[in-house]
Amino acid sequence: MAGPVAPPRVSARRRRPGVIALSLALIAAGGAGVAVLLLQVGNRTEVVTVVRDVQVGQVLTEDDLGKASLALDPAVRAVRADNLESVVGKRAAVELKPGSLLAPSQVTNDNLVKPGEQLVPIGLKPEQVPATALVPGQKVLLVHVAAAQGVTDAGEADDEAPQTLTGRVVKASSAAPGTGVVVVDVATTAQDGPTAAAWVAAGTLRLVLAAPDGG
Repeated sequence: MAGPVAPPRVSARRRRPGVIALSLALIAAGGAGVAVLLLQVGNRTEVVTVVRDVQVGQVLTEDDLGKASLALDPAVRAVRADNLESVVGKRAAVELKPGSLLAPSQVTNDNLVKPGEQLVPIGLKPEQVPATALVPGQKVLLVHVAAAQGVTDAGEADDEAPQTLTGRVVKASSAAPGTGVVVVDVATTAQDGPTAAAWVAAGTLRLVLAAPDGG
């Protein structure tokens, strides 16, 4: 009679340390990715949005503003929803469009036309509009040019320096369909306002961007 059969010996598999380390690293990386995703989804901030067109200088009301909750990049400067009341009653420093976030720099307590100033609308033909965008607060020079392009009645060139006035852009419209004319509202002193308006009426006014320091 045959004796008992011994069960087969099963040798333990040797686990390579490199494979184990790689597995742990993959698990850790996956967990970190999930954690970041959860933070991005859960870490949302309520901010103030613009829901209606607001023109430059217009006083903001609650009807112009809304709220939105989103994952906000720290580099984005936006008015938080709990500060909405602090911007109601302020003026728009730039033109505001629906669907955009409201930034603190886009509102101001200052009236864009200050006491003692007058607002002069200036129509610019397409070839007279600077390539540099005209923005509120930008300093400009209002230059009076001779109607006959600087030529005197005697037919000699007029070397006299043109008369200039200083001003500040309050608002610039979009180019009008068909004509391309851009209307720029420029604030000047009360003394210079009538002169600038007369130049506009005579077609002898040109707008020149001033240096950043106003020079």
